[in-house]
Amino acid sequence: MKRIAVLTSGGDAPGMNAAVRAVTKVALSKGMEVFGIKRGYMGMVHDEIFQMDGSHVSGIIDRGGTVLLTARCSEFKDPKFRAIAAENLKKRGIEGIVVIGGDGSYRGADLLAKEHGFKVVGLPGTIDNDIIGTDYTIGFDTCLNTILDAMSKLRDTATSHERTILIEVMGRHAGDLALHASLAGGGDGLVIPEVKEPIEMLAYQIKERRRQGKLHDIILIAEGAGSVFDFEKQLKEKITTDVRSIVLGHIQRGGIPSGFDRVLATRMGAKAVELLENGEGGVMVGIESNALVTHPISFAWEGTRKYDIKKDFELAMKLSK
Repeated sequence: MKRIAVLTSGGDAPGMNAAVRAVTKVALSKGMEVFGIKRGYMGMVHDEIFQMDGSHVSGIIDRGGTVLLTARCSEFKDPKFRAIAAENLKKRGIEGIVVIGGDGSYRGADLLAKEHGFKVVGLPGTIDNDIIGTDYTIGFDTCLNTILDAMSKLRDTATSHERTILIEVMGRHAGDLALHASLAGGGDGLVIPEVKEPIEMLAYQIKERRRQGKLHDIILIAEGAGSVFDFEKQLKEKITTDVRSIVLGHIQRGGIPSGFDRVLATRMGAKAVELLENGEGGVMVGIESNALVTHPISFAWEGTRKYDIKKDFELAMKLSK
């Protein structure tokens, strides 16, 4: 394979730049030509494709976001626009594509492979950690540490004013960020979409802690479970404690990527080039038990997740008492 392209798609995630860097530098070392695609599939459709060399990825490994920019592209759901994108790639002789993104990005990659014959490799770039086929996604660790930092700061105020503070964190339909933040940050309560606990249970836990002499709470709410302000309203009807809510929002996406995310992204980027060099495509790269693995790209939505989130939820509940 002589020419490959790399793009970032969907929500940005810390570590994406490290993956772009690894793909570019490893491919160049093998004598391949590398093309960057700006703004994900939108750039593919609108022909924002340019040739890259080492200077394009110099000094980016410690930068958050993505130097290739990213966007969501509803047009790509239409076969007509996928055909335009494919033509833009083919006129440059591009044979392989590395797609760094989440579930929606993988679906676009799968269609390109099946409809137009490109060798496509997906890398899991999303803070949500919601891709089946990998223990961790690029960006998850950095985002988790951002949440932990916020928890530490909010705990100071919660303690000083004897408050219950509800923190809504990202995750769409996945509770991984909220769960891991509760475990690592000493959370006092947890609401995630995978486990349905009645609001009465949360209220009971808060009352019990007050009875035992604890005067503050830090409770994690996964956005996929519902609005933090709705939970606040319901709680205020059941407890007398002062309750405040905060939505961390997009501050979770940014920041300097952690060492874990940089190494993970670098290893995955190098693996993607290795696969393309061997003529493999239609696959995603994951990490399981600290070893890089591959699955058909459709495994991301057709497979079964190995991680049992309910066991860690039960542990978080024991620790929050």
